Amino acid sequence: MLSESSLVCWKCGASLETLSLPLRRLDVCPECDSELHVCRMCRFFDPNSIDQCTQEDAEEVREKERANFCDYYKPQPGAYQSRDTSQSDAAKDKLNALFGDSSGDGSQSTESSSSPRQELEDLFKPNSEK
Repeated sequence: MLSESSLVCWKCGASLETLSLPLRRLDVCPECDSELHVCRMCRFFDPNSIDQCTQEDAEEVREKERANFCDYYKPQPGAYQSRDTSQSDAAKDKLNALFGDSSGDGSQSTESSSSPRQELEDLFKPNSEK
């Protein structure tokens, strides 16, 4: 059985124990003011499913982070997922190791013009700059 104390906001992770169940369509998080009757907080939300919903009879909802009128909505206690950037950072590190580190400010690096990074950048330059 779902208890009020186990529910947390899908966006910030704040406790929703002060709200009564069932959640109303226009209920918002007391901390971040995010709408709560949203697909991202529903137990049927699955980013890997068609229309990101495992409930086959549900109508498609395009905005998964906005309040909706879905009759199948059931709040999911574990809907909040902190943003873990470790995988993203690891992938960026691998790309930088492969193509060389770029400062991102448009300045030229001290690498030779035959580096893989420079070759990649040269490949996508407009013809007027070549």
